[in-house]
Amino acid sequence: MKIVCIGGGPGGLYFAISMKRRDPAHDITVIDHHPLGSTYGWGVVYWDDLLDILYRNDPDSAHAVRTRSVLWQEQAIHLRDSDTAYFGGYGFSMGRAALLEVLSRRASDLGVDVQHGREVLDLSDFGDVDLIVAADGANSRVRQRDSHRFGTSVTLGENRYIWLGTDKVFTRFTFAFEHTSAGWIWFHAYPSVAETISTCIVECQPRTWCGLGFDSQDNRGNLRVLEEIFARPLDGHSLISSTRGEFARWNRFPEVTNTSWYHDNVVLLGDAAHTTHFTIGSGTRLAIVDAVVLAQVLYEHAEIADALDDYDAQRRAALRPIQACARTSMAWFEHADRYLDRSAVQFAYAMAARHGMQMPWQYQQHLLTQVPPVRKVRRAIDSAHRWWRAARRGERAMAPPSPLRPPAPIRSDPPIR
Repeated sequence: MKIVCIGGGPGGLYFAISMKRRDPAHDITVIDHHPLGSTYGWGVVYWDDLLDILYRNDPDSAHAVRTRSVLWQEQAIHLRDSDTAYFGGYGFSMGRAALLEVLSRRASDLGVDVQHGREVLDLSDFGDVDLIVAADGANSRVRQRDSHRFGTSVTLGENRYIWLGTDKVFTRFTFAFEHTSAGWIWFHAYPSVAETISTCIVECQPRTWCGLGFDSQDNRGNLRVLEEIFARPLDGHSLISSTRGEFARWNRFPEVTNTSWYHDNVVLLGDAAHTTHFTIGSGTRLAIVDAVVLAQVLYEHAEIADALDDYDAQRRAALRPIQACARTSMAWFEHADRYLDRSAVQFAYAMAARHGMQMPWQYQQHLLTQVPPVRKVRRAIDSAHRWWRAARRGERAMAPPSPLRPPAPIRSDPPIR
């Protein structure tokens, strides 16, 4: 099969890897309009469930991803000057540039033609291609040219956000909420590059954004104001705006949905097909699951049309509740000021309950897990659980797989976080 994948992000690259793992005879080209080594954004976050999928599908790239990742434990919610609450659990994160480097190298090693710095303006050059995979992001040009056929809808969130880096090294997934004369503003931060760089996503309501002058200041002015506001949680460290030689810009989150994920021989994957708000941390994970499922149905079906129909049915059904959850989370943060008059512990519980009803005993459990000795015990339990998951998937002693043996089918979605 001759395949062209437009978009060199994690979803597009991992689809190419997954197809080659199932049949090395496929002729696959990945076209990325960014130059080699450039990327936008800072870090991506994921959990054990994604590592389970990666190790089942392609242990080589999974091992490289895990090796380049940072482990973080607990989540901290800082409110005002010194009020802090905690969630248990752990997760992993890594720099987006490192992730793309790992996946690009693995794809090339498997025989994928990865092309950088090439712009695709239309699809007329691909008349002899069996399948075109549009993995070119939320603003997909491939999707936009036939948006009426895909049934595309894009709805913008109310809050403004900006994706930044910082040289403050966070060891936990951290939320910090600060009150200003114009209203509340907060960030979500997590480590990206071990002992070097963290990701820091700043978010606020529109009236706060305007009241602080972010609609009229230049980039350096924005950073100075944000560094002053967050001086305490950043411990005086700097915020970093520039990636790919460009300054980060304030945005409103675009929720992308489509009534069909394919048309003729063009199929959507990752953010081109769907977006989920960054407060549930699932974008990269869902793109990779899309990639695995699409590769698997193409392996199972003799006809491409049947495979695309199966993929469309599976993934759109799976994404419906996840996007609903993300929509709820986005709306909760758009009205977070309703809850910010509470203590940090009460506010953190409201944040945890934003996806739905909680049982009465869960609040008591939440209170208990704020006690330092209980938190220490929970961290020990999490460490044991993490060790068990790693041993079960073969992370501790990985044997190189046969490149000719197709991986086991993977259809399940990771749970919503």
